Amino acid sequence: MTRTPDRTPARPPVLTVLVASVREGRFGPAVGAWFAEQARTHGGFDVRLVDLADIELPLVLPASSPKYAGDSYPRPPGMAPLTEALAGADAFAFVTPEYNHSFPASLKAAIDWHFTQWQAKPVAFVSYGGAAGGAHAALHLENVLTELHAVPLRDRLAFANYFTAWENGLPLDPAAAPLAMGLLDRLGWWARTLRAGRETEAYPG
Repeated sequence: MTRTPDRTPARPPVLTVLVASVREGRFGPAVGAWFAEQARTHGGFDVRLVDLADIELPLVLPASSPKYAGDSYPRPPGMAPLTEALAGADAFAFVTPEYNHSFPASLKAAIDWHFTQWQAKPVAFVSYGGAAGGAHAALHLENVLTELHAVPLRDRLAFANYFTAWENGLPLDPAAAPLAMGLLDRLGWWARTLRAGRETEAYPG
């Protein structure tokens, strides 16, 4: 008996775009909104935009580790939207500035309050800053996320001297959108591949 191939379209991977900065006067929402729109235009993702400024992010952590506590980890009620967004995501894009050659404390807190939500999921970096375009922040994030068994992408989108390189919420460089599409192509491949792996077998984290 010949088996009929399954023609059911695969659901698109869920991409959570995370705006990291909570600083007064921050530029992150403009970059986050632009990148989320690029992802929607790309068409390969179900896009969710999460702003850490809207999330309760205490710096004092419980004594236990989220690695072992699982769903019983005592997170504050105001963190629930973030936890749900991370757990339901198949991929992440971190929109981050660079503070003192690293990434914001708000993003580190969001990372440290979670563990399993990051595992076996790809992460793209969309950074902005001065001359380096946030490259130091992305490099530090690579090290942190590898410890959490996430998969940081090699390629990044970086906006140097963003204060003169953007106008009316849009980058002036015409190459920005094509570069974003290339990044999203690779992020989509990793998102679909790792999701298939997680659905086939539980990740041994």
